[in-house]
Amino acid sequence: MKERKVLESTGVLREKGQSGNLPSGEVYLAPREGQSNGKIVIDGSMAGIGMLNSPLYIEVIDGYAEKIEGEHAGQLIEMLDKSGREARAIAEFGMGTNYLAKLIGEILEDEKVFGTIHIAFGNNKSMGGNIDVKSHLDGLVNEPDVYFDDELVMAKGKLLGYSL
Repeated sequence: MKERKVLESTGVLREKGQSGNLPSGEVYLAPREGQSNGKIVIDGSMAGIGMLNSPLYIEVIDGYAEKIEGEHAGQLIEMLDKSGREARAIAEFGMGTNYLAKLIGEILEDEKVFGTIHIAFGNNKSMGGNIDVKSHLDGLVNEPDVYFDDELVMAKGKLLGYSL
């Protein structure tokens, strides 16, 4: 099985053909398809919706958003279902690393906010994944608790065991 690389957006583009977006400041990867399970509380902003008045609650089973609840659930479900089943697949896990980025309701900046994570659904081909669908929708989590294989690696937006 092909291993997934952790990618970064630093804003430093020196080679012909490199690309990125601004502001910079995230690390991200495409999780292995079909292997993510858990509950996500999107409480910052959501691509295609903007700032959230209240959280979206998403249950992920075997890599897919199977249950979506909350005030904006109908909007998100409609956007995802336009592109078919694969649009509900977990496409990306990322962490914001830019301490100057602000939560403004524009996901391109929001996903860079230091101490946040973002989870995207849909296309992940550009980051080494296998999902080729017409949508890629990121949702932002403020001050997250993050577990990998039942191990807490981030508590309330702070990486455990690391200092900056």
